[in-house]
Amino acid sequence: MGQYLEQPLSWTNGLIFAGAAVALLGIVLFFVMYAIFFQRKILGWMQLRIGPNRVGPWGLFQTVADVFKLLLKEDIIPKKADKALFIIAPVLAFVPSFLVLAVMPFTENWHFADIGGGLLFYLAISSLTVIGVITGGWASNNKYGLIGAMRGAAQMISYEIPLVLSVVGIILMTGSLNLIDIVEKQQSMGVWFAFAQLPAFIIFIIAQLAELGRSPFDLLEAESELISGYHVEYSGFRFAFFMLTEYVYIFAMASLTTVLFLGGWSPMFGLDFIPGIIWFALKMGAIVFFIFWLHATMPRIRIDQLMKLGWKVLIPLALLNIFITAIVKTAFM
Repeated sequence: MGQYLEQPLSWTNGLIFAGAAVALLGIVLFFVMYAIFFQRKILGWMQLRIGPNRVGPWGLFQTVADVFKLLLKEDIIPKKADKALFIIAPVLAFVPSFLVLAVMPFTENWHFADIGGGLLFYLAISSLTVIGVITGGWASNNKYGLIGAMRGAAQMISYEIPLVLSVVGIILMTGSLNLIDIVEKQQSMGVWFAFAQLPAFIIFIIAQLAELGRSPFDLLEAESELISGYHVEYSGFRFAFFMLTEYVYIFAMASLTTVLFLGGWSPMFGLDFIPGIIWFALKMGAIVFFIFWLHATMPRIRIDQLMKLGWKVLIPLALLNIFITAIVKTAFM
């Protein structure tokens, strides 16, 4: 897509972009469908359970059946809910999760927008999802849903701070907010930022898990909660939109981690003949597997432990990493 950005906007280019966007949406939806399937299989494998194995060969169509079930469920809107906000909340949550992919470079040529502030765009747009979370809890007119929305928003906002601070070291070393420049800097250095910025990598992984609400930070699903959080009043396809948002963000966050810390599409072991998109997919798949692995093994923490970890541990460590990176860059680079 990169070569079309240098040309004037025309109907042809517009159709190319629209078609590419639809194709990317299809790829993302396919990923979501089978990420859920593989999560269930991985959980079953790690916890000595069978997992889905009935619908289709090896259970491959189980998620398809679940999607149809959600689409066919009755759409219920509470009588005293704010109907307009109740309807728009799932959209407010989902749109940013897909919009951030506009600046994601899958290879040096496979991207929609190569903008100078691509990383800033990603961080800014992804933060808008919290508006959908709060809107969903408020519009339901359910006090438990509102409490769940406030707790979910507090978790997302709290961990967005160390998430942003953790990438400042990369910006200092690269001198750019452009995601392609970040990949190329790792290529020129001959080392991934996962090693050159190891503290930032660890902080980023922890913060992104909390942002995604994944184990061990999946507090909305904790046994101590009375309900499932801000989307407690949602059913059918509106509930599916919230779940879709979570898994699209897994795709987006795994892609961002690959670009920032794992060299993006850069080949490994000198195997330059393998296409860059394959390397990108393998690295991103490893991150997704790691997220599911933690879900199967890590115990859930309490809300006070969650906040203490974010504010008293991750943020100070992220600030310390920034100072050390600045000193090293000034002294040796």
